[in-house]
Amino acid sequence: MADEQTITLRANGPYMVQGPVKLMDADGQEYTLENEIYMLCRCGESSNKPFCDGSHREAGFQAESEAR
Repeated sequence: MADEQTITLRANGPYMVQGPVKLMDADGQEYTLENEIYMLCRCGESSNKPFCDGSHREAGFQAESEAR
């Protein structure tokens, strides 16, 4: 079990969230998370928002993913 939380931008893909975190919706309700690693959509195309369903591939999502 990780004590540290990390969010990694995947190249032209989702945010990969690792570690024990709470994920809240806009109304303050907490999502039930079964793992400590999950992917959050950043392309806006997922049918399972806020989670990634791989739709970024078909949509051709392109994003800057390098720290500056």
